[in-house]
Amino acid sequence: MNRPSPAIVAQGAVRRLPRIALLLFCLAYVLPGFFSRGPWRVEDITAFGFMRELALGRSDWLTPRLFGQAPEFDALLPYWLGAAMLKVLPTWVPADLAVRFPFIALLTLTLAAVWQGTYYLARSPQAQPVAFAFGGEAKPTDYARAMADGGLLALIASLGLAQLSHETTPALAQLSCAALSFFAVAALPYRRVVPYISLCAGLCGLALSGAPTTALLLCAGALVLHLLNPPVDHSFNPYPPRFDHTAAHRVTSVFLLGNLLVLIALIGVLDLWRWRLHTPAFNGATWQHLVTLLAWFTWPTWPLALLTLWRWRRQIFTQTQGTKRWVASRHLAWPVWFIIVTFTGTLFTTAGDRALLLALPALATLAAFALPTLKRSLAALIDWFTLIFFTGCAFIIWVVWMAMQTGFPAQPAANVQRLAPGFEPVLAWPALAVALLATLAWGWLVRWRVGRHRAAIWKSLVLPSGGAALCWLLLTTLWMPLLNHARSYAPLVSKLEVITQGACAEAWGLHRGLMTAIDYHGQLAIEIAPGQRSCNWLIVDKDQAGSLPQSVDMSLWELHTAVGHPRVGEEDLLIYRRR
Repeated sequence: MNRPSPAIVAQGAVRRLPRIALLLFCLAYVLPGFFSRGPWRVEDITAFGFMRELALGRSDWLTPRLFGQAPEFDALLPYWLGAAMLKVLPTWVPADLAVRFPFIALLTLTLAAVWQGTYYLARSPQAQPVAFAFGGEAKPTDYARAMADGGLLALIASLGLAQLSHETTPALAQLSCAALSFFAVAALPYRRVVPYISLCAGLCGLALSGAPTTALLLCAGALVLHLLNPPVDHSFNPYPPRFDHTAAHRVTSVFLLGNLLVLIALIGVLDLWRWRLHTPAFNGATWQHLVTLLAWFTWPTWPLALLTLWRWRRQIFTQTQGTKRWVASRHLAWPVWFIIVTFTGTLFTTAGDRALLLALPALATLAAFALPTLKRSLAALIDWFTLIFFTGCAFIIWVVWMAMQTGFPAQPAANVQRLAPGFEPVLAWPALAVALLATLAWGWLVRWRVGRHRAAIWKSLVLPSGGAALCWLLLTTLWMPLLNHARSYAPLVSKLEVITQGACAEAWGLHRGLMTAIDYHGQLAIEIAPGQRSCNWLIVDKDQAGSLPQSVDMSLWELHTAVGHPRVGEEDLLIYRRR
């Protein structure tokens, strides 16, 4: 027999989050980090290098190359988007800024897809709250909308989302396409055209963004989940009158199978099969690293996701009314499969946190389904922990900023100079004004949360998401000059320009990102040693100096100087001058 739902939700608890407030909140999270900065190292500027090569016509669009080398991941779509934007926008728009506009759209699409995906999973019959004896339980549409608000807040609260979702790398393209696929499968029983288009675009985009195996596994899982679930008579039938629910179920099955075949053909035609699996050493250090990554990267969604699986464990499989057939609950089975696929990629690939990034939409959705089961004591614990943690982080950010500007307190100022020697603080009044407004908004949010009669089901995720957005916004306003100094190659390229005076240089052992920075920031002609031209300078990575090819006659070169990135111990270079 079917167990009663663990969700006990009254209509008063599904009050909607004001749309204008939710929209402004999303904009405050999405936009900071894309502006007022240069390309960051290493993945960000490397991806920018591939886009720039395509836009300049120095590389083939189907086989991107950067200084003669293929990308680490066989991603095409993100490079195509950035290169297309470089060709469309006028030249007065800085190239590194132009390529970010498609990625702003991708992050926005991710947030929208997670909201929609959570909404449709919450509409499934197995996810509904308990019906009260005398009425008053939450209406399905209002309940689904409140759960979707909670899922979106949980995604924004995820600590691992902030940096990687604001870089112009294949990771963000994969995240957006994965979220789009997640929404499409969730909406298949309720909509027709939009889920079909979204699933095809999401899975194909995922394959073109460097994750073809993940796309195939997700499509296969969606097909199996659909076949295991019989046709259900939903209150809303998206199909024409000639379609009964059995026929609609068959149409979707054929579509999913066709999508799987299209994926296989696309991957084969573009030769995207690249197996980069590795078997990790399953020792204590490996497990410690993995557990640490899972704990901080997916915080605070993973505890809530585990709570969802525990509280809803008796609803994972339910029986249909007519046939007494056991079926998997869509609102649990689909996110769990999504997480299994992405966790496996994290464990058996070198992508690490970038592979784990794809699990965040499903984790956020599962976290939302924990909200109807939260006890008051646990909700209060989440609120107090979040309040203390993020208020403390914001306080530290402000104190360090004050130390950078005034030299007081002395110890934080000394730490900044030690970790980023040569940094000169800049006071940006617009950024300061935005940071002050964000801090005041945080104070208002805390005051609202501790007020009485706040019965909204999503209230426990307001402070985690608001705190994460606050700290990210403060970092990308108050600390942006420091981040640019520490995470950009521009300071190092400036040193090289002073030495070489803009002459051409050969390079050996340099990362492609650094070579892109030299070519972009310094306008310095650079080629891999031994070059075709007789350049007067040779730049060698200190750690790779022993691997210089025999074709480079070192008797022709004399060591001129050694330079390094402002961050001590990173990117140490040896500069040779031709005798």
